[in-house]
Amino acid sequence: MVLGFGDPLWWLAAVALLHLYVRYGHGTTSAPTDRTSAGPAPATYQAYRARRDQQARWERRYRRERPLEARRQERRK
Repeated sequence: MVLGFGDPLWWLAAVALLHLYVRYGHGTTSAPTDRTSAGPAPATYQAYRARRDQQARWERRYRRERPLEARRQERRK
């Protein structure tokens, strides 16, 4: 057989490993996907404050509308 793989399971395992390597294993660093703020950093301090205040309003509203879930999340921290 080609490359010594006679069993099709070995081919499937090789393809799966290749897929994982291409997807995750290039060794390049990228931005983390679990960022809390979306988008680029604000250009001015005023834009930063506006974004921070908006985020605080959203968090207060979430805690007000979903008190049980908010308490559950606080316990996990």
